[in-house]
Amino acid sequence: MKKNNCYRYPKTVREAIEGKRHYVMGNEKLPSVTTILSATESPEKTAALAKWREAKGEENATRIVDEAAARGTAMHKILEKYIDESGYLDLTNVGKAAHNMAIRVIEQGLCNITEYYGTECTLHYPGLYAGQTDLVGIHKGKDAIIDFKQTNKPKKREWIDDYCLQLAAYAMAHNFIYKTKIDKGVIMMCSKDNFYQEFVVEGLEFQKYKHNFLRRVDEYYQTRSRKTG
Repeated sequence: MKKNNCYRYPKTVREAIEGKRHYVMGNEKLPSVTTILSATESPEKTAALAKWREAKGEENATRIVDEAAARGTAMHKILEKYIDESGYLDLTNVGKAAHNMAIRVIEQGLCNITEYYGTECTLHYPGLYAGQTDLVGIHKGKDAIIDFKQTNKPKKREWIDDYCLQLAAYAMAHNFIYKTKIDKGVIMMCSKDNFYQEFVVEGLEFQKYKHNFLRRVDEYYQTRSRKTG
């Protein structure tokens, strides 16, 4: 996997506004993609999450979420350092688990990346939103936005709509700023028991997710306008 420096990605500067992640892009403070998705979550999804927390018990649910987040952070760092060839070793229990997961992603996912433009790339769509994608590169011959995900258990395709919306958002931002035509997103996912899954979204399906994300952006700003109006 070789590095191609044809795009210059900006330095990442984040700021919490009312507890929500924003990115400082010049004079703008733009809500993150995840902030927008969280704020426009459907009532059904919100209710399902509340039901899950109730079933698990608040303390246990918080522990499960925190452990998953720690594994995900460690896995991302290991993969980032693998890609830029600087190397990283985490000998904690969380780190060891994340290392095994990262190996699966490397062996079954990153093996299909021939060239990359950047890792942990901050992208923004002026006036609307910003975010950070894990990798931008060439996947099986096509430019793609690539995100790494950890999961407690394997996912069905219909459960990952928000991940697909994230990829679409990053692609639109990249296309706007760098005049590219990226129409492919790849989710490289590994469960804590080391089961690898890959989800590819492209073509007309990817266009659908772009349109759906823009609807969520519109909903986000309309709601915010009503609150401040």
